[in-house]
Amino acid sequence: QGKILEKTGLCSQITFGRYVRQGRKLGVDPKLFIQDLQFNKVPVRVYQPKATSAGRRRGIIFFHGGGWVFGSLDTYEKVCRYISRESESVVVSVQYRLAPEHKYPAAYEDCLNATIHFMKNIEHYGVDPANVIVCGDSAGGNLAAAVSQTLAGRSDLPRLRAQILIYPGLQALDFNLPSYQQNRGVPLLLRERAAFFALQYLNGHALHMREVLEGSHIPPDMRLKYRKWVSPDNIPEKFKVRGVKPLMPTDFIAEVYETVKRFCEPNLCPLLAEDAIVHQLPESFILTCEYDVLRDDGLLYKKRLEDNGVRVTWYHLEDGFHGIISLYDYCGFSFPAGKRGLDSVVNFLKSL
Repeated sequence: QGKILEKTGLCSQITFGRYVRQGRKLGVDPKLFIQDLQFNKVPVRVYQPKATSAGRRRGIIFFHGGGWVFGSLDTYEKVCRYISRESESVVVSVQYRLAPEHKYPAAYEDCLNATIHFMKNIEHYGVDPANVIVCGDSAGGNLAAAVSQTLAGRSDLPRLRAQILIYPGLQALDFNLPSYQQNRGVPLLLRERAAFFALQYLNGHALHMREVLEGSHIPPDMRLKYRKWVSPDNIPEKFKVRGVKPLMPTDFIAEVYETVKRFCEPNLCPLLAEDAIVHQLPESFILTCEYDVLRDDGLLYKKRLEDNGVRVTWYHLEDGFHGIISLYDYCGFSFPAGKRGLDSVVNFLKSL
């Protein structure tokens, strides 16, 4: 529908997508104090349980999904309320700037600045400074991973207790991994849309999307360098039995690489961070869905973390698809798999 409206000149497909996903204002929650604030000029929404607590609570910084292009505080209102209520935690939902109006690294910088502000002013929210967690889904999972990596070496702030990555997108080198082949046409995230969103975030437009999908955007030497981390060889065989075929490498196009070379920056593609950073990362929770083009990004990062001695809790939804968590209690219905996934996040939080 968005593409049709764009072709007729009525509105852009991104504008239409934002309208469809905007969410709606909810009424008062009897169990939560909810307030809209600004953390270092970044809009946030803070959820605090009303019940008295014997000690300081855990604090969760939440970054919403939406391909860096869609999503808002309202879109994820029900998810954040649920996490705050069920885990009895203070949740800070971050409204970072969206692409294409605000290109990389705007969203990353907003998430980092809001997190640092929260950690420096943590006593105002009754949060234990030793129990702060970054959490995000999809593009938000990408941002959570990038923020976690940036803060890993900081000695002037408390160490993050954990990171929660819900079907995160973590690399843009290879859009032909097994999960991309298997789930290329599965809603809510088609293979082409994944490249479209990554390019919108990087450059503010989706030129060269075809070349990026084919793999012409990465030099052979760089592809070889990162093969130790981004390769079907690192994905368990059981995930490759369904509709996967080896693909011939395409010719490298230097002009395209010049426009997308920042894809090799870990703040944009956290899977490419050096081992020296990865081994400093906090305990991690990764949720993947079988019917999701981003499934293998999560599996590859799980391996990287484990190879570097980081404790990982992995939860895989065999019947899940991309975006299923954001559909919790959506228009009065929920997918059972989405509820299981959300509860797995809550259970992990309670275990910390």
